[in-house]
Amino acid sequence: MRRLLLPWLAVLLGICVPAEAHQVNLVTARVALSPDRAVSIELGLKGSDVDRLIGLRTYDPRQDAVDPAAVEAAKSAILAYMSTHLAVTGGAKPCAAGDAAILADGDGIIYRNGFACADAAGDIVYRSTVLTDKDPAARQIVLIAQGRSEAQALLDAGNTTVTLSAAPPSLLSTMQRYVLTGIEHIFLGYDHVAFLVAVVLWARRLIPVVKIVTAFTIAHSITLSLAALDVLVIPSRIVEPAIAASIVFVAVENFFSRDVDKRWRVAFLFGLIHGFGFAGVLREIGLPPNAAATALAAFNIGVEIGQVAIVAIALPILRLADRPSLEDRSEPVRAPALVYALSAIIGVLGGYWLLARVFEA
Repeated sequence: MRRLLLPWLAVLLGICVPAEAHQVNLVTARVALSPDRAVSIELGLKGSDVDRLIGLRTYDPRQDAVDPAAVEAAKSAILAYMSTHLAVTGGAKPCAAGDAAILADGDGIIYRNGFACADAAGDIVYRSTVLTDKDPAARQIVLIAQGRSEAQALLDAGNTTVTLSAAPPSLLSTMQRYVLTGIEHIFLGYDHVAFLVAVVLWARRLIPVVKIVTAFTIAHSITLSLAALDVLVIPSRIVEPAIAASIVFVAVENFFSRDVDKRWRVAFLFGLIHGFGFAGVLREIGLPPNAAATALAAFNIGVEIGQVAIVAIALPILRLADRPSLEDRSEPVRAPALVYALSAIIGVLGGYWLLARVFEA
């Protein structure tokens, strides 16, 4: 108990009114909220305050300590009081409580419990009238922990609640957010754009392009899902140089092969690598615990929309530079000089990224 009360000594001196001997009039609580909307609570009370609240005799003023045996004997009475005066709700509905513990701690008593709010929509709210219901002059200091951030709140007889989190976003808003994130990443991921452009430079017909895009999508969806769900994770120091190497490969291949019909195989192979790159971004953003599958699917859809848009922009521009065929003037051909020039530029960029990432790693 002393361990819990010492950090608040300065506050205690400022806010506590004169009281009887051994009467502290202060509750300290630590409330932690996890990403899966689970709430853990540790609440500390002076033994003498517990005794006057419930009519017990757990505290010995001569020893300035509580009797562990007396605390154990009074456990059910203390838990009954706590269940009446402390609650965690989600959207005004009670969150499922776990198995509470009551512990003797020096001169005080510790209450610990957990609450599951994943299935409770709406704001998560901590409510407590512990001690303040009997003594309007009492105060409760609440330390709220969420991830690495911490905040403080002060409760009293007139202010008994504190909001721990806002309501979780709706499924639709989650999908919109992750679709836009996927689109944004593919457009801002210049290495992915370079790969897509390089792999379709010789393409003139729709069917080969559809096969390429589909193969790339299936492949990166597999590895993206595996990595995002922590099933298979490859370090970025390996993935990022490999992505750059894939760009160099397809750029160089353009100088030796114009067979677009078989390019889907290359797109599938390197799509597996690019999927790990997409997963790196998604892991930084994080997946909402209550909608992980939805967010993952939405991100994949966003990436797919982005790459289809890139190909849809690139192909008409390339067709503008096509020239009539000498054999069949109704069937234009792609100008080799244009493909070689673009491939050279993309290859140089890929080589630069490869060297930079290798030495960066």
